[in-house]
Amino acid sequence: MPFTRRSLAILSAALVWAGVAAAQTYPAKPVRAVVPFAAGSATDQIGRAFAQKMSETLGQPIIIENKPGVNGMLGASEVAKAAPDGYTILIGTNSTNAALKSLMKQLPYDQDTAFAPVAYMGSVPLIMSVNNDVPAKTLKELVDLAKSKPGHVTFASASTSQLVSTEMMNSMAGIKMTNVPYKSGPAAMTDLIGGQVMMFSADFAVMLPQVKAGKVRGLAVTSSKRSPAVPELPTVNEALGLKDYELIAYFAVFAPAGTPPEIVNKLNQAVNAAAQNKDIQEKFAAIGFAVEPGTPQALAERSKRETAKWAKAIKEAGIEPQ
Repeated sequence: MPFTRRSLAILSAALVWAGVAAAQTYPAKPVRAVVPFAAGSATDQIGRAFAQKMSETLGQPIIIENKPGVNGMLGASEVAKAAPDGYTILIGTNSTNAALKSLMKQLPYDQDTAFAPVAYMGSVPLIMSVNNDVPAKTLKELVDLAKSKPGHVTFASASTSQLVSTEMMNSMAGIKMTNVPYKSGPAAMTDLIGGQVMMFSADFAVMLPQVKAGKVRGLAVTSSKRSPAVPELPTVNEALGLKDYELIAYFAVFAPAGTPPEIVNKLNQAVNAAAQNKDIQEKFAAIGFAVEPGTPQALAERSKRETAKWAKAIKEAGIEPQ
């Protein structure tokens, strides 16, 4: 028995030392960062900017790999199944790490346990817009149009926040619109401009340039306060006389569950350094991006709150799991 205990103690110490040694040399090669949405999306733009700054801190390149599909599920699933060695990370969102649990009947991973929270990056509001040929000049007029012709108004969605932001508004306003799903935000934007769909609610990175260029008509922002980036647009609450509507998209870094804490902490420091970088803050100020550096534990707690929040929003919007 003493021999067995001693053997276990030696083995345990050896494993701890191996973990510490690996963390001390980490990263010894490029890191792969999976973006679960298409190139050009807000997640992609923010992920690439952060990856560049994180590379400077870590001393190794961070290679972005886009793997879009099923509201981010395909990319998230790949990271969930990756080796927990710090060389594969996820640029996660409210979709992959909060809402998917309520949107899908079954996930190929356990959303609550498959990931090690690394660091929160920041958040952005969305803009609700319509094609220029749609007669509605305000969100109230769009709601009135939808009330007069249930199901006539079509809206695009390529992510959880895009779908839920509109369905939540539909539920609170007592209207019915027809959803047209897309694989990517840029593809949905192309069809909004072309008139294949009438309405689209998307993050500032995708929507604001088109609103500013006059290619689509912005109606409202989904945050609880007006955005300095587009102060002329009212909030959904203002536009419809509501008081409880708010929906924002957020971004955070996750690693596969089981990634050594020492490696998670190194990644956390790199993300926080990027978040505090003035170049990044200034680059994304125009899309309403608000950074919020924090600890892995703070992200873990936020993920629990957000999962509950999105479950409530999805249920109240009447969205059935697929």
